[in-house]
Amino acid sequence: MSEALIEATGIDVSFSGRQVLKAGEARVGVGEIVTLIGPNGAGKTTMARVMLGLLKPDRGDVKRRADLRIGYMPQRLNIDPALPISVKRFLSLGLSRSDMGHGLRHAVLKETGVDHVADSPIQRISGGEMQRVLLARALLRNPDLLVLDEPVQGVDLGGQAELYALIRGIRDQRGCGVLMVSHDLHMVMAATDHVICLNRHVCCAGHPETVSRHPEFVALFGEAVAAELSIYQHDHDHEHDVHGNVISGHRHHHDHEHDHG
Repeated sequence: MSEALIEATGIDVSFSGRQVLKAGEARVGVGEIVTLIGPNGAGKTTMARVMLGLLKPDRGDVKRRADLRIGYMPQRLNIDPALPISVKRFLSLGLSRSDMGHGLRHAVLKETGVDHVADSPIQRISGGEMQRVLLARALLRNPDLLVLDEPVQGVDLGGQAELYALIRGIRDQRGCGVLMVSHDLHMVMAATDHVICLNRHVCCAGHPETVSRHPEFVALFGEAVAAELSIYQHDHDHEHDVHGNVISGHRHHHDHEHDHG
């Protein structure tokens, strides 16, 4: 298990007397992609906001590695359509001159594949380009941990697959940890190392293929969805516990196919 970048335990959160999270927990290690999944209203964004320090829980603890740098990609961003602003100017908002330079802006836009829209008005770029620009902005401070809330929303199916591949590539290149929030099941299960299924509490957690077979996952999303998520095709010479950890045999490379249909 890699060194923990951030770990939350026993997280309780209530709004106006209504509990939205009970005993929530999540951990992201160095170089690990962890995804919070669950239906709408399950507490996924709330959990992410607690881990970011944007929301104080009623109970629980969040431990962050010392000097942890976090890059955050919010779920949505409202930009005044009457405010003329270019993509590269948008990247500079809220950052000091010492933090920001043209070279860095260009580098992160190139890394996310949207350097060609640097001078375009941000209101005129496509939904897929906007998500990549938001991802670029999250990369500006060279984060140890990326927190991405619904990073593929408003993007067509092909664009979603490309974005998830980009996120994995960024993890591979930078060695950072990634915490994602998603309600999408099919593609994100193929794009993540560890899944935490929330429905106001942790229903189950572990490797994607283990979670997709867990009784609480099946009860939450249905047998048909669980069957469709048999995305890992490999011969088992080992078994997993409820958290997806190998408990017998030996770990080996997964030869797998992804069904994005």
